[in-house]
Amino acid sequence: MKKNVMSLREAYRLLSDRLSAPDALKDQDEYRKTAREHSRVRKQLEAGEAWLALDQQVADSHALLKTEKDPDMVAMVRDELLELEPALEKAAVALEAALLPHDPNDDRDAILEIRAGTGGDEAALFAEEIARMYLRYAEQRRWKTELIDATEGSQGGFREVIYAVRGDGAFGILRWESGVHRVQRVPATESQGRIHTSAVTVAVLPEAEEVDVHIDESELRIDVYRSSGPGGQSVNTTDSAVRITHLPTGLVVQCQDEKSQHKNKAKALNVLRSRLLERAIMEQEAALAAERKSQVGTGDRSAKIRTYNFPQSRFTDHRIGLTVHNLDAIMNGELDEVVEAILAFRREEALAATRKE
Repeated sequence: MKKNVMSLREAYRLLSDRLSAPDALKDQDEYRKTAREHSRVRKQLEAGEAWLALDQQVADSHALLKTEKDPDMVAMVRDELLELEPALEKAAVALEAALLPHDPNDDRDAILEIRAGTGGDEAALFAEEIARMYLRYAEQRRWKTELIDATEGSQGGFREVIYAVRGDGAFGILRWESGVHRVQRVPATESQGRIHTSAVTVAVLPEAEEVDVHIDESELRIDVYRSSGPGGQSVNTTDSAVRITHLPTGLVVQCQDEKSQHKNKAKALNVLRSRLLERAIMEQEAALAAERKSQVGTGDRSAKIRTYNFPQSRFTDHRIGLTVHNLDAIMNGELDEVVEAILAFRREEALAATRKE
């Protein structure tokens, strides 16, 4: 492990030099990639330095025990080792986890797509609440969000809403939110107080850059139409909304958030690139055959991953068996406990797989 820490020090130094070079900002794409790698290696190095310091303390304490004659000093050193040795083991696991193979897509920004599923109007209302939950979580992490498209439900809420989420490691953190989110509660329209079950699907895609996916304009069908504002009001007097169909795959994206047709087209193309990138990633993973296990269960978006039970204020993540009774806080965007539990589970899975190899 000491060799790993030395290698991390050298890698961090080289990356720091590249970022501070006079011409570093000439290529913005390359600079962003280097900055992300610099941040990742810094976190690895922090874990490495923590382990190295504890390893040295333990070694020094054992060396002292071999030479020390004073009984009181020996007793004190042994007491210190009772704390240091478990801390060293914990630091070693943390370093091992930090050194796991890194998926470069985890550093990307994310496209967050939320759609109402079974449950009609109630599902649309819940989709809006789930969207608000993620927006508040993003705000807490100081991520930036941008609305790309929204289709409202007939009684409010969203049939579909799409956001770009931009910030440090947004995709790597949010990717495990993909799946079916089930809600159990009494709808406001329910006169007999019966609990209904509805569902919302969440899809999280890595945001693609233009260099990642080449789109041939000749393979696109672009339709423009007039968009409507919230509740069908403020109908635009120009055809600014854009719908793009990617003919080879049949993928359809649309955007009507901006008043400018040009801006709506740019946003729609951004989503299309992200969906095509995700498609390519999924095909690669399928070819590798075993990767579906790595999504904390099946990773299939048709799988129910969460239940939000409002009468019991109960939140359950079925993939890791986590249940908490603070639903109000979770719906307010306080997702750290849940997110950390899933990421820890993923690390343990990856470590276990590495140790078997």
